Amino acid sequence: MNPTILKFGWPGTLLREWEHWVLLARPTQPTLGSVVLAAKSDVTAFSALPSAAHAELATASAVIEHALRSAVAYEKINYLMLMMADNEVHFHIIPRYDGAREWNDRPFVDAGWPKVPDLGHALTLEGDELSALVGWLKTFFA
Repeated sequence: MNPTILKFGWPGTLLREWEHWVLLARPTQPTLGSVVLAAKSDVTAFSALPSAAHAELATASAVIEHALRSAVAYEKINYLMLMMADNEVHFHIIPRYDGAREWNDRPFVDAGWPKVPDLGHALTLEGDELSALVGWLKTFFA
């Protein structure tokens, strides 16, 4: 796996895998259910992905949107392709909602709603709590 995938905790954060993509729980959660969809390729330009990877995005996005709607009842969903610190192709997928969602006795507030997501206002999950989030989210991706 490429360095971006490893940085986001693979294999411990793995939620789903396709031929060209992996879906990982994001250890820092700006909103509940935030994930990373990362290309398995080492390319650093979206246009350099093989056409099959682009085609597979249709399948992956449908699965992701259905699962996250069930998990957190988002109102909007943002796909952010930032690639500033992590070079390989990946999206940060942020479910958006007015107010907060609660999980594991913790509120997850969408601090940027209804504007741009506030990535700096995120809850960082580690260890058992991150593992519990992964386990919980995986039930929606089964």
